[in-house]
Amino acid sequence: MKSSVEKLNDTRVKITVEVPFDELSAEFDQAYAALSRQVQVPGFRKGKAPRQLIEARIGRGPVIEQVINEMLPSRYSQAVQANELNVLSQPVIDVTKVEDGELVEFTAEVDVRPEIEVPNFEDISVTVDAVATDEAAVDAELDRLRARFATEKAVEGPAAEGHILTIDLSAAVDGKEIPEASEEGLTYLVGSKDFIEGLDEAVTGLSAGESATFDASIPAGEHSGETGQVTVKVTAVRERVLPEVNDEFVQEASEFDTVDALRADLAETVEERAKTQQAMAIRDAVLDAALEKTEFALPESLIEEQANGQIQSLIAQVGGDENMLNMVLGAQGMDRETFEKQARESATTNVRTQLFLDALAEIEQPEVTNEEFTQHIVFTAQNYGMQPQEFVERLNQAGQLGTVMADLRRGKALASAICKVTVTDSEGASVDPKEYYGEDDAEAAAEEN
Repeated sequence: MKSSVEKLNDTRVKITVEVPFDELSAEFDQAYAALSRQVQVPGFRKGKAPRQLIEARIGRGPVIEQVINEMLPSRYSQAVQANELNVLSQPVIDVTKVEDGELVEFTAEVDVRPEIEVPNFEDISVTVDAVATDEAAVDAELDRLRARFATEKAVEGPAAEGHILTIDLSAAVDGKEIPEASEEGLTYLVGSKDFIEGLDEAVTGLSAGESATFDASIPAGEHSGETGQVTVKVTAVRERVLPEVNDEFVQEASEFDTVDALRADLAETVEERAKTQQAMAIRDAVLDAALEKTEFALPESLIEEQANGQIQSLIAQVGGDENMLNMVLGAQGMDRETFEKQARESATTNVRTQLFLDALAEIEQPEVTNEEFTQHIVFTAQNYGMQPQEFVERLNQAGQLGTVMADLRRGKALASAICKVTVTDSEGASVDPKEYYGEDDAEAAAEEN
């Protein structure tokens, strides 16, 4: 077998492969065996007819076609390996020449990883926020705990930010009421800004029993996206009452006996969270800095594949309902065109990052041990609420086990590179990245990849 490679552009090549007939004896055996089970030759049971009678029955063409179908996958793979290509997509194969008894020639166009010049990470310097554990952060953590034990009481007076309302909504376009845009008994937190634009302004200052009308974009139905008149009626106003912070509350809400003991524990929690955030900030800053120093072409097919995957995933989540899709997008302040544009931008970033990390992994040559792989599987399965074995089976069925291993390898390669970078915090102090991404921290970067 002979093969050659023609570079079409920085990310796509055409492989030309010639296979002599004398190398296809195994494929001919397989072809005749398969055809003998399909073709009925008088006087012979299926699978028992001689080759010459099979050819006499159906002709030489179907035999050659079967041989070609049998040999294409293996010969394509051999050509890829022989030419040391890092393929990124499924090939487009075209059989260009068949000379019976002589050779078969085919071409395969496929996307390949571009040449990437990885920068020297020792030349990279980044600055991240300092780890801060001030009393305000501890107070905020304590307030979150108090909120879990909060009670509600009715408010006699106008609604203000932080109040909890029960509201009824109705909407109309050009004076015609839209039933599907009407809801009763909704609970809404004033100031959350997580529903209809303009709702916060409309309800602020209203007391129970009062109404207001404002213009807003209709979120669903046949009038989705149109400007309509939304009427909101406040039926109840409540406020959240937080418990007083004392030893009695601490004993009820935690494992500690005193306020001081609880605050000390919360301070440790805040510090650990701040360190985790700093580690993530280092990772992101280093990766951004490295990518800024690197220019390379991206395979269009990979970008399209990932972008379409994001789009189809959201469509599947809403059961293919276009109205529901528009409502979901509208709640996020975007239309279908904007969403598709963002999906493409996200896909472009993902493809660029993955290709860069693959190139980095070739330099760093990280080894992912069975123990690390197992730990990652167990950790991820827990996040999905699944048993590890079930999670592995799902990955295997989807052909994603190799993807998981590749992600771990990318993460370890980045962790190794991060340890070479100079890191300074916002207060001018030096930060040792090995504290977060040392040799023993095998998955620190991989979990974020």
